[in-house]
Amino acid sequence: MKMSLTKRKLTLILIFILVSASLLRVLRITINTSYILNPEQDPKATNPRPGIYGNKVLSEKELCFLSDIILKKSPCNLLVFGLEDQYLKLPAINEGGKTVFLEDKPEKLIKMTGNVNGSTQVFRIRYKTSAKEAYKLLKHARTHSSCSLRSGIRTLTAKCKIALTGLPKEVLKTKWDVIVVDGPGGDGPESPGRMGAIYMAGALARAGNGTNVVVHDVDRMIEKWFSWEFLSEKNLVSSKGKFWNFKIAQKKKLVPLKQV
Repeated sequence: MKMSLTKRKLTLILIFILVSASLLRVLRITINTSYILNPEQDPKATNPRPGIYGNKVLSEKELCFLSDIILKKSPCNLLVFGLEDQYLKLPAINEGGKTVFLEDKPEKLIKMTGNVNGSTQVFRIRYKTSAKEAYKLLKHARTHSSCSLRSGIRTLTAKCKIALTGLPKEVLKTKWDVIVVDGPGGDGPESPGRMGAIYMAGALARAGNGTNVVVHDVDRMIEKWFSWEFLSEKNLVSSKGKFWNFKIAQKKKLVPLKQV
């Protein structure tokens, strides 16, 4: 009897050791891959691992996925954070609609020279926060009522550090049907991250009428966590590759966004 009980105890101890080792391994992997949200705790944050920050080209399936979303609403009001080469065809896909690009790099703005008309506009915007500040901004947004999107944003306020101030009035007063977030690049800890772009997409979408918000590079920590926070997992309706497509319902009695 004693021998049987001893064997049982040894078996339980062995199982406990194996489970503990597995949990420690998962915890170590989580810590090593989540430094992008709290880079100050990781001495390697200034030398990001390949693939975490990397800005990748869209695959053919991703392009078709995005095109289908736009075509279903075309002609529509289309807002795009970022101006990659593959997005130059979006105005043609949204023929008869309004397409606006928001880009922070001057060299990319040159690509649209000669392609800008009454229905297609390009604005240069400036991002004041870098990717390494993502964790602090997320904490700020969660603890300050000025950043809450639960009842929709009625006015932009400088009290919310994640909000993008200085956006063109053309962007703020328009009810967008589709918003694409693929900018800024977010390709390094010192470069602008997409925290503000995703937050503003959520704010503008709630002033729309069943707006689709399509976020690219959701394999990256910032894009993933800020999409969950400000677009909500319950609103995720489809995905393809590194794209997530959210459908945001319009909030009742919502007044248009205003400039600070």
